[in-house]
Amino acid sequence: MLRRLTAALIAIALPAGAQDDPLAEYRWVARPIIIFADSPRDPRVVEQLGEFELGRRDLEDRDVVVIVDTEQDSALRDRFHPRDFQFLLIGKDGEVKYRKPDPVPVRELARVIDRTPMRLDELQAERALRGRDSLQIDPPTTN
Repeated sequence: MLRRLTAALIAIALPAGAQDDPLAEYRWVARPIIIFADSPRDPRVVEQLGEFELGRRDLEDRDVVVIVDTEQDSALRDRFHPRDFQFLLIGKDGEVKYRKPDPVPVRELARVIDRTPMRLDELQAERALRGRDSLQIDPPTTN
């Protein structure tokens, strides 16, 4: 089950100071979700990844990238200072949008993402494209 999530899951363990911004590659492209835990076998990690597997399509539609950090010394831990299990949603702008010390259902996550200004803009642009594609324009006739 969890192996199928591999395309959306990035296991990361960057040593502290390895990069100035370990999330720079995702800025303006994806919404990273970072799951911090002491062990990949933590029941909350297993629960969260199972939830993501069930809601995979919703996550893909929202450009979500999942990062699991179980290292005790990492650049992400230095930046966000998690304690025990921690769930973070980072916006495409690189800012923390949501933080929770428990697993988050995909439905809740989707609602949080869908209320962000950037996602609202994305949805509006998608609707405009669909509207333009559905217009039937007849070619002009010459008399």
